[in-house]
Amino acid sequence: MKPLNLPPCSVRVVERKGKTYIYDPLRRRYVKLTPEEWVRQHFVGFLISTRCYPAARIANEVSITVNSTSKRCDTVVYDNFLTPLAIIEYKSPEVTINGEVFNQISRYNLTLRVPYLLVTNGLTHYCCRMDYETQSCVFLKDIPCYTDLCVT
Repeated sequence: MKPLNLPPCSVRVVERKGKTYIYDPLRRRYVKLTPEEWVRQHFVGFLISTRCYPAARIANEVSITVNSTSKRCDTVVYDNFLTPLAIIEYKSPEVTINGEVFNQISRYNLTLRVPYLLVTNGLTHYCCRMDYETQSCVFLKDIPCYTDLCVT
């Protein structure tokens, strides 16, 4: 897999019947290793080890309903009361982060209405804070620490 613009992360990878799997500690199981999954595991590792996000407050592959359609958020971060704080959308390193990606995460946010949206392809990372009063968002220079998310 391609090196990412993230700190080194310990991952467990296994081969089974000719297919490669990576262990997802949040889901407590091995999942098929794809470029997007490679980004997810490294980014979650970064959030936990570098930005002090509690693993117990992060969930992968969260099912939601948007306009009567079932969707899955790649990752949702929760506060101590299990209120969603952030949605994270992952793309393969080969995928350019563009308006279409932000439209996708914004559709998910119609349901959750979180204060933060994060998008990454493992090379480029974006985080924006939502301002629902002005119906706008502010892009942040860096990925905030968990305690900063909870202050909003």
